[in-house]
Amino acid sequence: MILPSKHLSYDRALLTVGGHLLTSLTYPRTISSLWVEVNRRVEALDVSLRHRITYDWFILAIDLLYALNAIEFENGLVTRRSV
Repeated sequence: MILPSKHLSYDRALLTVGGHLLTSLTYPRTISSLWVEVNRRVEALDVSLRHRITYDWFILAIDLLYALNAIEFENGLVTRRSV
């Protein structure tokens, strides 16, 4: 689930989805605007690579990034955590 496996392709692994989320977090965003941006980016991908990310998978990726201290949530905004 977190990493790709025999039954889970690399583009569905939570680390890959989390990477897409971090790419979209160029500035602080609300959860809903991040969701819209991620879906917009997925739509722009090549048709052969396009796999719609469901909202529950999106939230799991957010949770993983938060657990890894890659993002923080403050005042209703999600931001990348500075290293």
